[in-house]
Amino acid sequence: MKPNEGSLDRAARVILGIVALVAAWMWLGLGAGAVLGIVVAIVGAVLILTGLIGFCPAYRLVGMSTCRARPGGAS
Repeated sequence: MKPNEGSLDRAARVILGIVALVAAWMWLGLGAGAVLGIVVAIVGAVLILTGLIGFCPAYRLVGMSTCRARPGGAS
């Protein structure tokens, strides 16, 4: 798995993932088993995971990358 997320993308994913998890727990009824709360929590967890590992499978499917090219041609 070659990283395909840049640092800004990764940071944004982790922050949005945390916000999604908090929203799911506090306002969308995750604790009560509400479907919307569960869906938002899953999306938040995926955002955090992809942000931490630096790889997004959806980016790979569409051939996208937010990583900057490294000096010297190394990838």
